[in-house]
Amino acid sequence: MSHTVVAGFDGSPESQAAAEWAAREAGLLGAELKLVSVWQPVPLAYAPFLGGEAQQHEMVRVPREAAEGLRLRHPGVSVSVEQLSGRPSEVLAAAADDADLLVLGSRGLSGLSGFLVGSVGQAVVAHARHPVVLVRAGEQAADEHAKDPSGVPSAATPYRPVILGLDAVSPDASVIEFAFEAAARRDTALRVLHSWPLPPYFAYGLPEDPELNAQLAEDDAEILAEALRSWRQKFPSVEVREESRPGKPADHVVDASRDASLVIVGRRIRTSPVGARVGPVTHAVLHHAAAPVAVVPHH
Repeated sequence: MSHTVVAGFDGSPESQAAAEWAAREAGLLGAELKLVSVWQPVPLAYAPFLGGEAQQHEMVRVPREAAEGLRLRHPGVSVSVEQLSGRPSEVLAAAADDADLLVLGSRGLSGLSGFLVGSVGQAVVAHARHPVVLVRAGEQAADEHAKDPSGVPSAATPYRPVILGLDAVSPDASVIEFAFEAAARRDTALRVLHSWPLPPYFAYGLPEDPELNAQLAEDDAEILAEALRSWRQKFPSVEVREESRPGKPADHVVDASRDASLVIVGRRIRTSPVGARVGPVTHAVLHHAAAPVAVVPHH
């Protein structure tokens, strides 16, 4: 069975970072890489004023030159280019339907860790039926790896752990499998984070109940262990670190992302009259994580 990784490409620094990450992931997957560039036609009456013809020429030239560079830097990966027209969010979401993975770029937040996810990226993540990975501009291969003994980032050292933010109460198999496979490809540990809500007395400033806290923590740890038991057996080579913590789940995932090669969260597919949504936890992780984020849709 052939595998394909698709990267949205428009020549921007964020799309260049996404294409490089996609090429590295295609190499790990043994997949081919397809750069998809989307041309949104302008009305004929405005074309002379907006430079429509020149822009379309650039949309053809730039991805082809990028593909040539990727082939040189990733000689084991087959790289192709596809130029499509239409609304970028709709075209890219459709492109994800025929791929194992769609990779998009996002601008980094100056001075802060995290992403500035544009309207196209948010729309694609909310509507795609297959996993979508968001990569910040400036993301380098060495960022996914542990520092070498001298403290210098290096792509020659082992991968940092993969982080999975899991809803252990109603876990979805596709999200968990994606995370285990990502950790196995990288030969690294999988840190699985699950959060349980703080007891109500925290909100009212009442004294803590240590026994209740301990019981809640024990109960949640058992729920998490049960959710992962069969997956540990299916992927015996993957080191799994289960972490059950009180508080807001997005906060814990964002904190863990600072020492991660990849962060994975789920998105429930909903049919709603107000349109698709990514959910508050996934939304927060997308905007504040310090590592690439994979959003895996599930029912």
